[in-house]
Amino acid sequence: MMPRRFVRIGVDVGDARVGVARSDADGLLATPVDTFPREEAAPKLQALIAELGAERLYVGKPRLLSGECGTAVEKAHAFIAELAELEPIELEPEYDVYLVDERMSTVSAHRALSDSGRRHRTHRPVIDQVAAVMILQTALDFERARGAAAGEPWSYSDPQ
Repeated sequence: MMPRRFVRIGVDVGDARVGVARSDADGLLATPVDTFPREEAAPKLQALIAELGAERLYVGKPRLLSGECGTAVEKAHAFIAELAELEPIELEPEYDVYLVDERMSTVSAHRALSDSGRRHRTHRPVIDQVAAVMILQTALDFERARGAAAGEPWSYSDPQ
């Protein structure tokens, strides 16, 4: 039996911007989509979920290097809650939200951009997209290896 095909979206929540990546329907490859200003991100992401028919959302859970949750995790939770509280779009599918460890995604994204020859001062507009790609690709690789969603399911009742 073939696995069910559906699009997944990866999200990197920052203070000023939210980077977004998407997968193909087979869940093999993460590609960058866009970077949204933080204050506009939730409704724009909701529209993208509806447009793509995405059924799974992977949001980076930026733990401290020690593994503990800091204020950045609270910001990721606040963003997910903001997204969940929006008036549903008529065509929007049901989607699940999972938090995935992203301790080093931004550092790795900077390194990948530098290794590709891009100057550091030009990273800002795309760094969040690259981090979202890394978050999503890690989750996709986990899904293929384990046959299950990566990370921790998000719910209103579990703030951390």
